[in-house]
Amino acid sequence: MPRHIAVLIFPEFQLLDAAGPIGAFEVAHRLAGGAYDIVVTALDPGLVASSSGASMQAQPMPDGPLDTLLVAGGNGTRELVHCQRTRALIQARAPGARRVASVCSGAFLLAEAGLLDGRRATTHWHRCPDFARRYPQVRLEPDRIFVRDGGVWTSAGITAGIDLALALIEEDLGAEIARQTAQQLVVYHRRPGGQSQFSALVEMGGASGRFARLLAWMRDNLARRLTVEAMAEAAAMSPRHFARAFQAETGLTPAKALERLRLEVARERVEASAEPIEQVAAAAGFGDPERMRRAFLRAFGQPPQALRRAARV
Repeated sequence: MPRHIAVLIFPEFQLLDAAGPIGAFEVAHRLAGGAYDIVVTALDPGLVASSSGASMQAQPMPDGPLDTLLVAGGNGTRELVHCQRTRALIQARAPGARRVASVCSGAFLLAEAGLLDGRRATTHWHRCPDFARRYPQVRLEPDRIFVRDGGVWTSAGITAGIDLALALIEEDLGAEIARQTAQQLVVYHRRPGGQSQFSALVEMGGASGRFARLLAWMRDNLARRLTVEAMAEAAAMSPRHFARAFQAETGLTPAKALERLRLEVARERVEASAEPIEQVAAAAGFGDPERMRRAFLRAFGQPPQALRRAARV
């Protein structure tokens, strides 16, 4: 029996938030011989215009049981968080679905429906500060490409919906079908790195982006011994002037920024791979696994092994 997937869209949805996962499920459906039945649905069926102006044809929400309810994101979520009908629809259909997922700012709609209370979740890096203010009861993880907490999945912005869909496909059909699907889509099966590739480097680069290039260089050279002097040399500044200017620009000391980059890279490798912890510590520049463990406890409240186990639940 095919798994029934309902993709919920709305006026001003982000087209790729819906089309990306749909494309992934379509390829997996062909590879696995009829694995999925996909319906695009909306509160008000018919042609629904995306934020680009291109439209999708939406059907009424199916009456039967759903395997997966997937909620798209986009500019329309800014208004839709106030829509009681949308909240009621999600609250009515989510309990009967095996799993619920959101792409990008679709996480706002899941949070409004109360589905993320007490859970780990993520959303587009640009919307994370607003999300954290609105929903302090949600354990927001801003640097994740996607997060699974039980039967609820959330993803980062836009193309991360494809990463999410590949993970769902792997859960359903196995790693080989997910890998073949990724090959057909010409994307990573498991994308390396977190949103920090796109958000944290920009965020720490400051408003002017003065140190954005340096931060990218630091991230590419984490395994090296990156002293303040080495960073200052890469920035073509004296160490004393560099330390003052860097903190004024980013709000962090060079050492704190370096540790943040190391933590982001190490966490992604811990959760997304089976690499030995010692190897992860070396690649991220911690050197000593015990040093990395202490950094994880300070930042995440859990050691690396606990985060690895949680990512596989």
